[in-house]
Amino acid sequence: MRPAASIAHVDLDAMFAAVEQRDKVSLRGRPVIVGGVAGRGVVATASYEARAYGARSAMPTAEARRRCPPGTAFLAPRFAAYRKTSEVVMALLADVSPLMEQVSIDEAYLDLAAAGRHDLSVPGVTALAEQIRTAIAAATGGVTASIGVATSKLVAKIGSDLHKPDGLTVCAPGQERALLHPLPVTRLPGVGPATAERLRRAGLHTIGELARVELPELIDWFGQAHGAGLYRLARADDDRPIVGEREAKSVSAEETFDVDLTDRTRLNTEIDLLATRVGGRLRSGGLSARTITIKVRHHDFTTITRSATRAQPTDDPRLVAQFARRLLAEVDTSAGIRLLGVGATTLAGFVQDDLFGSMIDSPPADDPPVSPAAVATAGPPEAPPTAWRPGQDLRHDHHGAGWVWGSGHGRVTVRFEGPGTPPGPVHTFAADDPALHPADPPDWDRAAAARGS
Repeated sequence: MRPAASIAHVDLDAMFAAVEQRDKVSLRGRPVIVGGVAGRGVVATASYEARAYGARSAMPTAEARRRCPPGTAFLAPRFAAYRKTSEVVMALLADVSPLMEQVSIDEAYLDLAAAGRHDLSVPGVTALAEQIRTAIAAATGGVTASIGVATSKLVAKIGSDLHKPDGLTVCAPGQERALLHPLPVTRLPGVGPATAERLRRAGLHTIGELARVELPELIDWFGQAHGAGLYRLARADDDRPIVGEREAKSVSAEETFDVDLTDRTRLNTEIDLLATRVGGRLRSGGLSARTITIKVRHHDFTTITRSATRAQPTDDPRLVAQFARRLLAEVDTSAGIRLLGVGATTLAGFVQDDLFGSMIDSPPADDPPVSPAAVATAGPPEAPPTAWRPGQDLRHDHHGAGWVWGSGHGRVTVRFEGPGTPPGPVHTFAADDPALHPADPPDWDRAAAARGS
């Protein structure tokens, strides 16, 4: 731990849902669920209004539908909108300190001492954190952040979660255990359901109670690594540094199906689509990969992975698909596949596909090469020719910008509004209406400027 509270953890509050409520004015103050909207979808983010009804991340969407009231918005993710908001926030944080560790699209650690210009007293970092929260809300059109400031990553992260949303917790040096010990053991990283249950059976419910257990006993219960880790964390012993540049370790994409799949042709088509997504992410990040992995979840939730490594790294989705198809050919799919994923690891910042690598990657005779056009356009056989996802941005030639309110049976219902408009009108069209076009996310900066003028 540091002598001063100079580590800040910044966490955007229910970011996906908050961005949806910002861009869709009629959803402000209403329950919003973002995630998979099909039968086996999973909640990615629930707005705080939805959480009041028991909805939460990682919950099956079907369960969230049962819990939430009529009028709750269930939306497919819009990653382009979330990525743009994240980039604005991370650029703002980089101006606060030259040493920032982004750990996900919506959270980062800041080393306040590295800037060399901030007052690191408790009043000083409190005022700075308040300025950061205000600046984030202004820069993102109202998306809020919660911040924890402490002498370690552990306490800063836990602190950022204590007063959500739009909260602030500053833990003064020497007060780490006083902050942690009344909290439930589940607040500690690494304490999942199994560990929590074992601690409960031992009568240990709070971090303070866990801190009174001796190291040999914890090692006996959980093994050397996990037991020693719990011993240190319960005592607020965390000296992990802030790592300014985090290299990507893997790139992946996966899909959960509404109906268990057994047909090899359909599964290979899904592999091609997933490989296209993986290859696109590799290229956008300037990366290439040597190891290709598939993830297969069977009908009974049994999950397996298979991997193969190339002689040379690649970012070509065709080669990713070829390797993934070969791996899938070794898996028994006769009982039905619930989830399929493709991943790329052993990443490098260059591509070196030479003649020998191309020969190694040539597909077997009974598995013909996948053309770029086929990879780009292939889709599930039963998919409609024009599919609109709930929440998707679009533009109508006459009505202007809006978003998909709902779709099905060859129709799509659109609400025409944006971040700077009043709640807009709703109209229904044929799904293949030539006046409808997919659109980029709305520009909340321009909307904010218009309101201020």
